[in-house]
Amino acid sequence: MGGRQLASKWLKTEALLTDPEVAPYIPHTRGLSKGNLQEMLEAYRFVVVKPIVGGGGYGVIKVTHYGSRYSITHSFKMSHYASFQDMYNALLRVKVKRKYLIQQGIHLARIQGRPIDYRVKYVKNGAQWEFRAMVGRLARSGLFVTNLSKGGNLLSCREGLRRSLPHISSAAKRNEMRHITRKCTSILENHFPGIGELGFDYGLDYSGRIWIFEVNTRPQ
Repeated sequence: MGGRQLASKWLKTEALLTDPEVAPYIPHTRGLSKGNLQEMLEAYRFVVVKPIVGGGGYGVIKVTHYGSRYSITHSFKMSHYASFQDMYNALLRVKVKRKYLIQQGIHLARIQGRPIDYRVKYVKNGAQWEFRAMVGRLARSGLFVTNLSKGGNLLSCREGLRRSLPHISSAAKRNEMRHITRKCTSILENHFPGIGELGFDYGLDYSGRIWIFEVNTRPQ
């Protein structure tokens, strides 16, 4: 299994979906096509369109459907369209020349209006896997991606959970993240022997439900 092939978000998602315990943590994901995008916008009202290969928030686009209108957000720029076709034509212009997938949009818990997600770094040390980091990443004001390369702020996982979801036990959620990380790692090791370092990107919605956004095999 070459590194380039393993960089594919689609392959990793497919592997994780084979497990009935892990599958509910994964947002609905499909390949980008006009029909798929239309169906997913009808179902979820907002979706995230991202390259199948690539990280660091590169090329990620948010698409929203509200009333009879549509919008596209990428970097700091938001554009509005009167029809699906106009929006889709614009999307084809702004996306980079790569294959893309569509992911169900999740309304992330926020701190002072800024969405937060979490990176868990899990590394193999000899025969044992160990946690190297669990951090919250707070999006820069006005930006919907939290990647630090895009100017987000770092804070501890405990503090991020406590401030964004004060009514929920942050210890319980951290334990749940650790449990999912271990479970996903064993699945991915079975599918892709030889991996030694994983970065899990998790998000929690307003209800405190944990979602797996991405698993990076060469985490930043």
